Amino acid sequence: MERPDFFTLRNGEKVKLPFSPKEYQNRVDKLRKVMSENDIEITILTSMHNIAYYTGFIYCSFGRPYGCVVTQNKVVTISANIDASQPWRRSHCDNIIYTDWKRDNFFKAIISIIDKKDKPKSIGIENDHITVEIKDKLNSIFENTTFKDISKKLMKHRMIKSDEEIEIIKNGARIADLGAEEIVKLIKPGQTELEIAIAGRDRMEREIAKSYPGAEYMDTWVWFQSGINTDGAHNPKTNRALKNGDILSLNTFPMISGYYTALERTLFVNEVDDASLKAWEANVKVHKRGLELIKPGIKCSQICEELNDLFASLGYLQYRTFGYGHSFGMLSHFYGREAGLELREDIDTVLEENMVISMEPMIMIPEGKPGAGGYREHDILVIKNDSVENITKFPFGPEYNVIKN
Repeated sequence: MERPDFFTLRNGEKVKLPFSPKEYQNRVDKLRKVMSENDIEITILTSMHNIAYYTGFIYCSFGRPYGCVVTQNKVVTISANIDASQPWRRSHCDNIIYTDWKRDNFFKAIISIIDKKDKPKSIGIENDHITVEIKDKLNSIFENTTFKDISKKLMKHRMIKSDEEIEIIKNGARIADLGAEEIVKLIKPGQTELEIAIAGRDRMEREIAKSYPGAEYMDTWVWFQSGINTDGAHNPKTNRALKNGDILSLNTFPMISGYYTALERTLFVNEVDDASLKAWEANVKVHKRGLELIKPGIKCSQICEELNDLFASLGYLQYRTFGYGHSFGMLSHFYGREAGLELREDIDTVLEENMVISMEPMIMIPEGKPGAGGYREHDILVIKNDSVENITKFPFGPEYNVIKN
């Protein structure tokens, strides 16, 4: 039996995607404009975020390569046979499936789309994602072709959200608030981080299913941390039981079709000591000022400079741990990140209409010092023409989040 190196299979029907056909076409049109302006004949996307952004398909790699080839008249995803027709059903474009029977069938599928006889002079790739191994193989296949990095240009396009994107992000923020409400119901001594996190995640997933009945459901999660486990922003939950007076960090992350949103809050169990209250109030003061500073026309670095000065005046700058915020959109804890839109000292991007960004100051006081623990608050803001909308509604600060029972 002769088994193919690659093939097409349209099993079932195309499903309703999170965005309209017009939205996907607008994105591809902008990509093709970037290609034309930079003399790029063909683009080979390899990252989860860009393939999802331009096609609707979010791949699960499991060690296999995935891609999307874009020309001026084609958009084709390349997926592994293990996924059958799911990539075709969950994208607005064509799809080729490569098989595992022979090594490098992934590249044979690429060649079938590009037509090596045309000998493209330039191919766009994502330097911030493509592996050295894949780059070397592409070089050997297209010997006289120039490879140009297209990742930063595409990132700039993703930084400006469409109305459809903003709608899904707003829904995500609403669902994050619901997850937090569920979590607060369970906070008391003796409850574990794990069980509390499960309740918040389940509440969000059910609401996502209610709001998006035709979607795929994956990757919604909660980081609920207590005590010393609050020291890192991305520390996984544990089975630690809560104790009276514990500092808590509540972090809810609903995922809707590749779009991650977040809510993060500092809380305490029943009571808060004076040193902890002082640190918490300092971080809240910086958070409030940060919310005021986010507006169209200001540079990311300017926001950092003022907030650093405020932290210094309060005596906590030495405890700050990361940037003050970042862009939201096609984003996850294992892909995405529009690094050009982060509130950091070395980023001079000017905030403009239809950007979506967080304000999330954090300080961490080491164990053994008064007020030990990690303090952080997190809101998401949508930049408008001459104003800003805060789409996070869950309250923050000591007035609301010393949870007594």
